[in-house]
Amino acid sequence: MSGSNDSCQNTSAVSSLSDVSSLFQTPKKYEELNVIGTGAYGTVYKARDLHNGGQVVAMKKVKVPITEDGIPLSTLREIALLRQLEAYRHPNIVRLLDVCHGGPSVDRDQQLVLFLVFEHVEQDLESFLKRAPGPLSENRIQSMSHDILSGIDFLHSHRIVHRDLKPHNLLVTSSGRVKLADFGLAKTYDTEMKLTSVVVTLWYRPPEVLLGAAYNTAVDVWSAGLVLAQLRTRTALLPGASDSDQLHCIFRLFGRPSREEWPATAAVMRDSFPDYPPRSLADQLPHAPPLALDLLKGMLMFDPAKRLTALDCLEHPYFTDEPLA
Repeated sequence: MSGSNDSCQNTSAVSSLSDVSSLFQTPKKYEELNVIGTGAYGTVYKARDLHNGGQVVAMKKVKVPITEDGIPLSTLREIALLRQLEAYRHPNIVRLLDVCHGGPSVDRDQQLVLFLVFEHVEQDLESFLKRAPGPLSENRIQSMSHDILSGIDFLHSHRIVHRDLKPHNLLVTSSGRVKLADFGLAKTYDTEMKLTSVVVTLWYRPPEVLLGAAYNTAVDVWSAGLVLAQLRTRTALLPGASDSDQLHCIFRLFGRPSREEWPATAAVMRDSFPDYPPRSLADQLPHAPPLALDLLKGMLMFDPAKRLTALDCLEHPYFTDEPLA
């Protein structure tokens, strides 16, 4: 990628390889600087846009399998979804600046290389918390919490579930704003979706996912609740070592759910777990004000139907009774 022409375009319905030539009408040059990170869904590079004043960007390289019918519709929908979100310029969603094709042909594995070009934000929440010299102020926690929930509410209002919220996928700008990033697992909302084991990093995975039950937008609220708790502890609240251990961590803190609450479709039996009594969340977060604890309890309900929605959270007294500074 370094020093080469990567062609960018406004993505349209490209259904076959013969249409791929349409991706090369607007050449731009990006100079690769270094690798920011790699994951299950691609490699992210820090790069410079040489045709736009040297602006630094983040380029996510993804490989798309080519079928007999060409580029999968799911990929085109994902790109269209990202473009649709970008049109709103939401302050808590990372900006998608471009979509680029990596070259004129597919690689030997019959995979098409695409680059998603995002605004570059210098650090993620994980590194921000590690570098913070001391506990965050309540104002800072409240402001960052509001940013995270605003981004989630925006996605959910467009019927999108992020599905992998964690500190590594939350970016912190130089001014301290938080933006949601990495929509590699985002999926338009479906009431009966089931998650595979790769979805939602273990420590932030909600019980319905761990139990193999159907899920909805409430998965993001659970994950966000654990992130909001981590703003206070600066370490993961529930650091499980496996799917089973993660459930034990959850039940040790919140108690084993009743038979009535246990999902009928769960792949794990309730009797597999000891009858853990609930512990006090206040003991885990001793400096959290009462309204913050009440918000977190509402976000970390075992039953997704009883969990607060992102909009409920934004309207919670923690934000409305103690206005943002």
